[in-house]
Amino acid sequence: MNFQPLGKRVLVQRLEESSTTASGIIIPDNAKEKPSQGTVVAVSDKVSNVEVGNVVVFGKYSGTELTLEGKTYLVITTSDLLGIIK
Repeated sequence: MNFQPLGKRVLVQRLEESSTTASGIIIPDNAKEKPSQGTVVAVSDKVSNVEVGNVVVFGKYSGTELTLEGKTYLVITTSDLLGIIK
């Protein structure tokens, strides 16, 4: 994949939500919330505090969805990132 975000943006692939609850109840796809965590797969030249491979947390309605090579990603500005999970 060749995608280079511009400005202070990163390309993020959402992490998959679990399809069962802790008690074993299966959650149907249409009832799941979109996860607000993802793995950074590309970073703009202007971003210095986030690296490819970081797992980040972002706002529920952050970013713009983009489909590349059949996979869905989010292009998110760094100001919409809430933090990095270490």
